[in-house]
Amino acid sequence: MKFLLLAAAFALAANAHFQLQFPDPRGAFNEDNEPTFCDGYTSVAQNRTDFPLDSGFFSLNSEHPQWTAAVYLSTSSNPTSFDDFEQIVPFFELKGEGLFCLSLNLSSTNATGLTSGQNVTLQFLYNGGDDQLYQCSDLTLLGNFSLSQSIDATCTNSTNSTNSTSSGSSSSSGSDPLASSLSLSGLIVWVVGTMAFLFM
Repeated sequence: MKFLLLAAAFALAANAHFQLQFPDPRGAFNEDNEPTFCDGYTSVAQNRTDFPLDSGFFSLNSEHPQWTAAVYLSTSSNPTSFDDFEQIVPFFELKGEGLFCLSLNLSSTNATGLTSGQNVTLQFLYNGGDDQLYQCSDLTLLGNFSLSQSIDATCTNSTNSTNSTSSGSSSSSGSDPLASSLSLSGLIVWVVGTMAFLFM
């Protein structure tokens, strides 16, 4: 019995994921396809998300205590493979579970020739240590465009975090030093682990 409880706890921890919150992902989250190109969605979304060339952001929900991520961009009208994408945000590492909101100023990345009205696709790579996971978002870029207050209000960090980029710089983010987020998988692991300890 103890072995089964511990095995369940480790299996839950190993199967943690991430969910892109904004910009809108290409389709509903599918954990079985997350290790594949664009979370298994190979067709461009019918409704692209309007996204600013300047002062944008992306947000995601992390289910790992420590993770790395990067952002890729494709200017193809219908990207169908990893080869259609160029890395525009270098790998960075963050610690903490929960919601994260990160700046994404497309005009200051290495992507060249981006213009207002252009259709692009972003691919977000996330690795919590167990596998590389992918989600895509299809966008229409707009100059002189500000995200609505309702979307801006979703840009919050639920945990204190420290991040570092591949260049070695680091910064801190978080709205409250006491705030923390325990994802559902983390809570289940804690409950199962506690039960295993109590019944030993």
